[in-house]
Amino acid sequence: MRHPPRSVLLAVAGAVALIGSVTVPAVTASGAAPACSVEYSVTSQWGSGFQGSVKITNNTAAVSSWSLAFDFAGGQKLTQGWNAKWSQSGTTVTAANESYNGSLATGASVSAGFIASWSGSNAVPTSFKLNGTACNTDTEPTPDPSDPPSDPGDGTPPALRVSGNKLVDAGGATRRLLGVNRSGGEFMCVQGRGIFDGPVDDASVKAIADWKANTVRIPLNEECWLGLSNINPAYAGANYINAVKDLVSKVKAHGMTPVVELHWTYGQYTGNSAGCSDVHASCQKPMPDMQYTPSFWASVANTFKSDRAVVFDLFNEPYPDRATSTTTQAWQCWRDGGSCPGIGYEVAGMQDLVDSVRGTGATNLILAGGIAYSNDLSQWLTYKPTDPAGNLAAAWHVYNFNSCSNESCWNSTLAPVAAQVPLVAGEIGENTCSHGFIDQVMKWFDDRGLSYLGWTWNTWDCSSGPSLISSYDGTPTAFGTGLRDHLRALNG
Repeated sequence: MRHPPRSVLLAVAGAVALIGSVTVPAVTASGAAPACSVEYSVTSQWGSGFQGSVKITNNTAAVSSWSLAFDFAGGQKLTQGWNAKWSQSGTTVTAANESYNGSLATGASVSAGFIASWSGSNAVPTSFKLNGTACNTDTEPTPDPSDPPSDPGDGTPPALRVSGNKLVDAGGATRRLLGVNRSGGEFMCVQGRGIFDGPVDDASVKAIADWKANTVRIPLNEECWLGLSNINPAYAGANYINAVKDLVSKVKAHGMTPVVELHWTYGQYTGNSAGCSDVHASCQKPMPDMQYTPSFWASVANTFKSDRAVVFDLFNEPYPDRATSTTTQAWQCWRDGGSCPGIGYEVAGMQDLVDSVRGTGATNLILAGGIAYSNDLSQWLTYKPTDPAGNLAAAWHVYNFNSCSNESCWNSTLAPVAAQVPLVAGEIGENTCSHGFIDQVMKWFDDRGLSYLGWTWNTWDCSSGPSLISSYDGTPTAFGTGLRDHLRALNG
């Protein structure tokens, strides 16, 4: 969520239109190369038909012929294809090599296309086999013997890891992140007013747990964490870090998963939808900066790498799409950083930040939100950063005023992502002081076993922004009542 400086009023953020292409790239559990990789793309779609393609990569010994098999899950019917001998039997589609492209060396790729009909749903295939061998999969990572126990009833938050498209604990049990955001750590320090907005004592954290939340997301400010000279020393460096560590410990003590998240960063941006003209970390910038953000994440990762129950959320709400002229440029900036069109500082891309975390040896779960203030995941799979630990999930934010705020968009752009990797709605909310919209969001996510966190556990006027509580004892606003009652019904 965006905040104007020294204000808790809601800054309504627009979002870009979503594109039609859906790509499902190779996904592995541990980060090692699978035996074969398949990227499935829907390149165009119309009323009763669509065009798709597959890109096959052979990661094992060279083959002189190949045959790819997968199942359509939405009643699609193949009508024609090229660069392979295409056929369909029931739901199973087979693409076998032509005489001219049968040889596939180790590391080599081949692409083939097709046209098919569809109605009702154009669900993306979730499994592929090349010459009978499963693609896009690898052996599960071995749990760390020091990971917290996996008993959901023992009050200890688990070390989470990615297994296919699920989050699981050390024992392999599926887990969901369901809870709230605790805002304050991103803005109070840079505004010279403290570290957190309101109490973060044991009683106030217990009040969150009493809602039956199992997760608390904690937004942070990179200048305050790094102790830069523009921050009051009382709220910076070791004082800030120790306060964050103390809150993380309290969250864990009440059996909840802490998510530490980078919200506000350095770098001057005065372009389209700028939150402020300040070079300092006093508002939401379109992308993190290369000058300080990699150092921030290296420090955070070193601080918490021995505690794999702590989750890392790389950057709150990227919006490079507001600065660049094309969506492709925006996604390239998102992943690769560097000199991005329309952004005057050197950008740290999501790959840079993953590398900073993993460079410390930390294997904690990482979340990465998409573009358009994390509301657009349409090309997240295409531009997914490489994670050597194989412990990366997608983050998404939604409010009633966002572009992707209806089930049609969720079905077309979120469902393909959720079919491949865990999906966490790091912020859900509405500016109506009611909960009708988040009720719809929670149902869609519940039906698919996905995760979500309400914005925000702060006593702001819910008519000015989505505030869950009117008192830190847990008294809900009309908006917060919806989340509280739902969490209690799920976990009571």
